[in-house]
Amino acid sequence: MEKIIRFSAMFLTASAILLAGCGNNPKTVLPETVVPTDAQLIQKGEYLVTISGCNDCHSPKEMGPQGPMVIASLMLSGYPAERPVSKADPGVIKKGWSLVNEDFTAYAGMWGISFGANLTSDQTGIGNWTEENFKRALKEGRYKGIEGSRILLPPMPWTNFIKMTDEDVRAIFLYLKSTKPVSNVVPMPIAPDKM
Repeated sequence: MEKIIRFSAMFLTASAILLAGCGNNPKTVLPETVVPTDAQLIQKGEYLVTISGCNDCHSPKEMGPQGPMVIASLMLSGYPAERPVSKADPGVIKKGWSLVNEDFTAYAGMWGISFGANLTSDQTGIGNWTEENFKRALKEGRYKGIEGSRILLPPMPWTNFIKMTDEDVRAIFLYLKSTKPVSNVVPMPIAPDKM
């Protein structure tokens, strides 16, 4: 019994020494979290917008030597409001096909016709949105990020962004808020029976 008590005492003493030593060991100190500046987040947001292909659907284009090229002055401004809306062939749609216009800013399918939204900092874009609105639109697929609003229509791939980090969402939001405002009221979607 005496051996068990001595062993227990030695074990407790050794454990206390080890635990005390761990607290002073610089290797166990967690590094401070570095919080990126808004300028760094904007730069990251531009990168994320570029690699995510946001310009594919949200920027008007003109034909260039390599095909459709983004019109720099209209970047991220969505389907041009002054452009007439072409009607989609309902027969083709009923056969299961989806159609796209000449610069990829309008899409037609079983859902009707949808238009790439204005993502610039203008009031006709996301200029008056909160970060929470933007997060809800991007990660929950809610129209204008309004709680309880309709789900965003195809081809918006919002389900791809569900697990996006809050920092990435903030970076994209700050970048879009820093863009040149372009006044452009994008048409409302057209229901399938109105195509």
